[in-house]
Amino acid sequence: MTPEWADGRRPARRDDFDALAVDVAPRLLGGVLVAEVDGDRVALRLTEVEAYHGLGTGDVPDPGSHARNGRTARNATMWGDPGLLYVYLSHGIHSCVNLVCGPSGVAGAVLLRAGEVVEGRDAAVRLRTRGRGVVRHDRDIARGPGRLGGALGLRYPDHDGLDAIGEGARSEVPDGARARLWLPKHPVRPVASGPRVGVAGVAGTAEYPWRFWIAGDPTVSAFRWGRGAAELSSPTRPAC
Repeated sequence: MTPEWADGRRPARRDDFDALAVDVAPRLLGGVLVAEVDGDRVALRLTEVEAYHGLGTGDVPDPGSHARNGRTARNATMWGDPGLLYVYLSHGIHSCVNLVCGPSGVAGAVLLRAGEVVEGRDAAVRLRTRGRGVVRHDRDIARGPGRLGGALGLRYPDHDGLDAIGEGARSEVPDGARARLWLPKHPVRPVASGPRVGVAGVAGTAEYPWRFWIAGDPTVSAFRWGRGAAELSSPTRPAC
């Protein structure tokens, strides 16, 4: 049976990601990422994303990217096939989920910053809290990249490289986890853009307006400047 949220959406294809992350990112808004992990199924409508480019990707170097200095063991998935999930650990605690973009061998990814749970709400709350704390508002279940990864049940390193298109060798990992992305057939409106959240230095200023979100959506995370970014910004700060 086709879920209600699938109306107006289609399964993502590999070529949907065969472009620079900054170009792909806004097209992901309104898409739904479905994760099946350990018997739990959660579907999340994406409301906020951020683009990151690796060394040699695009016309502008990205000093805020994990891949700014080239390929490493940590960021290897960013250099993989478009449509893979790049999952990394933030502050040693939170698993953050990205979608890899660009031709294979060119590093780029879109960080999934926030979303609305449209299927599997109880499972999402349980996975996100894991017995620690409570969720006071549904808007907060996946509001922020750490919460989003937790709500989907996607973990580093188990699910790093999982294929969200469902065609590659990593379309299912040994623990049986699967992920599938559905994209809107028509772009959502209105879309806002601005500096990335908490990124240090110039990479966190309006020179990199690579954060995109659905304007007015309550699940979008709060903006905060990264270290030194506010000082480098113009006197008139962007509305975020």
